[in-house]
Amino acid sequence: MRTMGLDVGSKTIGVAISDEMGWTAQGITTIHRRSQEEDLGAIRQLVDEYQVSHIVVGFPKNMNNTIGPSGELCLQFAELLQKELEIGITMWDERLTTMAAERTLIEADISRKKRKVVIDKLAATLILQSYLDSK
Repeated sequence: MRTMGLDVGSKTIGVAISDEMGWTAQGITTIHRRSQEEDLGAIRQLVDEYQVSHIVVGFPKNMNNTIGPSGELCLQFAELLQKELEIGITMWDERLTTMAAERTLIEADISRKKRKVVIDKLAATLILQSYLDSK
């Protein structure tokens, strides 16, 4: 069984999946948010397709360890996932993950237009890989 990593934002959700051994994370898609039902349906489809047994949701905390509006959004979404999919969910501290993803893409000399397309998927990959490495 695999683990899924999610970078949940207000407009998009970056998605990454682990290999079957749980060693590496690969970015697979970015879901463009439409409605709660469609978002959950898209994730359910990926969970079924990849036989996901656990989901790691990036949890954006403030640098002083408080939870801001983005963190609240992620907590609410994780609760919805838990109820809808009845699957294990782990909230994973993702401070500076998007910045690290952006820096990686800039260093790879990826154009701004192309970065915008893959940034969320890469952030999800970094979140999931961090989780997998901790195991």
